[in-house]
Amino acid sequence: MEFKSLKNIETSFRQIRLYAVVFGVVCLLIVGFSLWKSYAFAEKQREKVYVLDNGKSLMLALSQDAATNRPVEAREHIRRFHELFFTLSPDKSAIESNMKRAFFLADQSAFNYYKDLTEKGYYNRIISGNIQQRIEIDSIQCNFEVYPYEVRTVARQYIIRSSNLTERSLVSECRLVNSIRSDNNPQGFIVENFIIRENRDIRTVKR
Repeated sequence: MEFKSLKNIETSFRQIRLYAVVFGVVCLLIVGFSLWKSYAFAEKQREKVYVLDNGKSLMLALSQDAATNRPVEAREHIRRFHELFFTLSPDKSAIESNMKRAFFLADQSAFNYYKDLTEKGYYNRIISGNIQQRIEIDSIQCNFEVYPYEVRTVARQYIIRSSNLTERSLVSECRLVNSIRSDNNPQGFIVENFIIRENRDIRTVKR
């Protein structure tokens, strides 16, 4: 009878140890899961940026990896440069203003192209002929596998006169290099080796 009692006591100790081990493992799992969720929550909170809007309210903005948006920013940089450089009105101050802003986005090659057109009297003819010019971008092809990035832009150029409208095909090539962001260059790129590969009339429509 005494042996049976001792055996029951030993079995009870084993069960208690088993329960203690299981309880300890469960506690460790709960603590590990809590730490993992806390770390994930902290990472998510670090992605949030609160912006003060004119000192009145807080707006929530989400931060992203800068590299994720570089292709989008590159295409926007190219689009903006072409719009500034090729959108002209018969107003000298407006032309100079557009060119000044475009030069912040490009290197000497863009200025050389502008200087060449100036010497040929292109902008004087725009002003004297009361001609307007605008551009529509069809496609921007960027190769982000190799740096500096090779870019090819296909666009349509519209030259609007009082008597007719001329549509031209415009194809340009350049390279993009990283630069410092600023108010004048928000995307942080510089256009290098800007070249016009094609600029020919497609059709002319009388107005």
